[in-house]
Amino acid sequence: MGSLFRSESMCLAQLFLQSGTAYECLSALGEKGLVQFRDLNQNVSSFQRKFVGEVKRCEELERILVYLVQEITRADIPLPEGEASPPAPPLKHVLEMQEQLQKLEVELREVTKNKEKLRKNLLELVEYTHMLRVTKTFVRRNVEFEPTYEEFPALENDSLLDYSCMQRLGAKLGFVSGLIQQGKVEAFERMLWRACKGYTIVTYAELDESLEDPETGEVIKWHVFLISFWGEQIGHKVKKICDCYHCHVYPYPNTAEERREIQEGLNTRIQDLYTVLHKTEDYLRQVLCKAAESVCSRVVQVRKMKAIYHMLNMCSVDVTNKCLIAEVWCPEADLPGLRRALEEGSRESGATIPSFMNTIPTKETPPTLIRTNKFTEGFQNIVDAYGVGSYREVNPALFTIITFPFLFAVMFGDFGHGFVMFLFALLLVLNENHPRLSQSQEILRMFFNGRYILLLMGLFSVYTGLIYNDCFSKSVNLFGSGWNVSAMYSSSHSQEEQKRMVLWNDSTIRHSRTLQLDPNIPGVFQGPYPFGIDPIWNLATNRLTFLNSFKMKMSVILGVIHMTFGVTLGIFNHLHFRKKFNIYLVSVPEILFMLSIFGYLIFMIIYKWLAYSAETSREAPSILIEFINMFLFPSSETHGLYPGQAHVQRVLLALTVLAVPVLFLGKPLFLLWLHNGRSCFGVSRSGYTLVRKDSEEEVSLLGSQDIEEGSNRMEEGCREVTCEEFNFGEILMTQTIHSIEYCLGCISNTASYLRLWALSLAHAQLSDVLWAMLMRVGLRVDTTYGVLLLLPVMAFFAVLTIFILLVMEGLSAFLHAIRLHWVEFQNKFYVGAGTKFVPFSFSLLSSKFCNDDDIA
Repeated sequence: MGSLFRSESMCLAQLFLQSGTAYECLSALGEKGLVQFRDLNQNVSSFQRKFVGEVKRCEELERILVYLVQEITRADIPLPEGEASPPAPPLKHVLEMQEQLQKLEVELREVTKNKEKLRKNLLELVEYTHMLRVTKTFVRRNVEFEPTYEEFPALENDSLLDYSCMQRLGAKLGFVSGLIQQGKVEAFERMLWRACKGYTIVTYAELDESLEDPETGEVIKWHVFLISFWGEQIGHKVKKICDCYHCHVYPYPNTAEERREIQEGLNTRIQDLYTVLHKTEDYLRQVLCKAAESVCSRVVQVRKMKAIYHMLNMCSVDVTNKCLIAEVWCPEADLPGLRRALEEGSRESGATIPSFMNTIPTKETPPTLIRTNKFTEGFQNIVDAYGVGSYREVNPALFTIITFPFLFAVMFGDFGHGFVMFLFALLLVLNENHPRLSQSQEILRMFFNGRYILLLMGLFSVYTGLIYNDCFSKSVNLFGSGWNVSAMYSSSHSQEEQKRMVLWNDSTIRHSRTLQLDPNIPGVFQGPYPFGIDPIWNLATNRLTFLNSFKMKMSVILGVIHMTFGVTLGIFNHLHFRKKFNIYLVSVPEILFMLSIFGYLIFMIIYKWLAYSAETSREAPSILIEFINMFLFPSSETHGLYPGQAHVQRVLLALTVLAVPVLFLGKPLFLLWLHNGRSCFGVSRSGYTLVRKDSEEEVSLLGSQDIEEGSNRMEEGCREVTCEEFNFGEILMTQTIHSIEYCLGCISNTASYLRLWALSLAHAQLSDVLWAMLMRVGLRVDTTYGVLLLLPVMAFFAVLTIFILLVMEGLSAFLHAIRLHWVEFQNKFYVGAGTKFVPFSFSLLSSKFCNDDDIA
């Protein structure tokens, strides 16, 4: 997996790819995902690059495949699960695949167009049939009027929607019939009345069934109408109004005989259209089923091919136009795999001259690569959300695996809640190979991706819940309490002890609302509870006072240890980057400042726990008062925690005062001395040198390696080294800001860790309130209705426990744990100013169609 402590060692490699083998070599590299390409054509627009034609061809193939997938999906044909990741197609098969896809697209479009035309004609004929059936009862005309009207033209000679068949030359009375949507009836009738001034008679009837609109395909309700009008001009107005309201107008027959003939002809044509339409749909489905067999693999192949040409567009071309030159970042451990991939690509293409690579030195900062597995990926994402680590600096994710779930559990400590969370995470872990979980909705997928984080958070919460002895706000008596109540009764002691001690008797028990156990009385306190908090504290009225004192001191201890550990990790960064002066001028003063104040506070807390017992507890001084007196130097001598306390505190204050100017001025003055002591800098190193161009510190340290190694070697003439101007003021200002931030941050960050106590208290109180309001009420009901009431009460208690105590409180503790790691822990040593290593890998491609994203 590689080291999780630091990022992988990277090198800059130059690839020499023969023009005939470049495609196959990049295909092999994409399958392995070893390198990240650098764009050598940044000044060239995307439309002027060498392989822009091939990219456009891939986009055209993608367009065709999008159309095929849409048609297959519309036909409800399942896409088969073919080969998971087929290789990129060979160049000799690309043109053949393009011709097949283009031919298939033309055929599908033609068949689909014919199908839509047949379907539209069928719907029009069905509408015409319904219109004839409904309008049959509208008009009862006498035989003597019929000769005055011109006969309708034959149905075969005119289109169904042709208005010429409705013209009656010389006629005074005319008819227009058709269908109109239900929502337009009132407006249509109103417009006819206003435009025709009452010279029309309109008859409506609603169809019993909804019909599909031939134009839009929407199933809606229709009304059949028949309009009688007088005069040719009125007829033109009526037809224009029908056009405006998108009415479907059909010819109206003159006689009953003609109506019957039209009806028979329509039935025949509808049957024929049904037959033709079914055959067309069957043929279309056969074509789509055949296309569906290979569409998934072709989608992957086309996207791989497009990604290859995107990478080839980043390469530069040599003067002979026969070789492509690429620059890639590659982990040093993967260099043998890179060479094998180039050899494999050259062998597949059959080239006589193989492609090759060589490493080149550089001063640019490489990208950061930290290899993870399914367990460490979630914790690494938490760190990367703060910022991708700078190259080769200490990675906090290794320690976050333990510290993050532990700090979460300190705030979420409950045995019952932690066990429920652990079971939920364990269920996700055991079913992690289930495809439905990885492709689920966003919220569930978020839980699934963090399943191992949830698993450890639940496991640590079980541990802290046992320490707090808290299970759904109730204590569990596993080992027996260390407190003995019977020893407080006066009857169990002698007369002399009864006079000397405050004991209980029958009167005390009857008249006292609260009873106090005295650990100084022999036999009352028999020893500490073997593991965690004694369960008797769950019954005590001063339980909250005791737990608050315990958790508050625990939070300070954990916080100072966590921050000191972060400062210590910075020493490993200074050693790795060979900046030993930072250890003496930055890290050591920071540790002295932290431990002289807050480390001493921890010492006083632990010393008071160990040095004072129940018998001497009233003589114990207040830690808060003693800590304040450490800075105020009181005139009168106070009874301290231990002899010689004043001298120790003065020494610690002296160390604190001395550490501050070293923090502010030590590093800038050392860099100034180092700069004035050298006129030229340079060091002969293999590989690259980590140099940030905007760092004055790096400018002054270009030759510091020789000092630290006891060597005075310098490059000949220093002609290849160009140094930026040294700016002492900028270095001094940067170090001053850092020192002020650290000194003030030690105080504010220590106080920030008190959130461990605050959220633990809030979680315990919410759990206690929920138990008191629900379960206690349900358990106190008498036996007659208790069983019936207890089931819904338990269900309601479970729902509130999950949504309030597990989800909401868990999310709150999760966010606070993230804040403690980002702000209080990581800023002590973690810069997080790097760039993530994004390899050219086909595994990062999605088989689904989306917006075209360049593969970096």
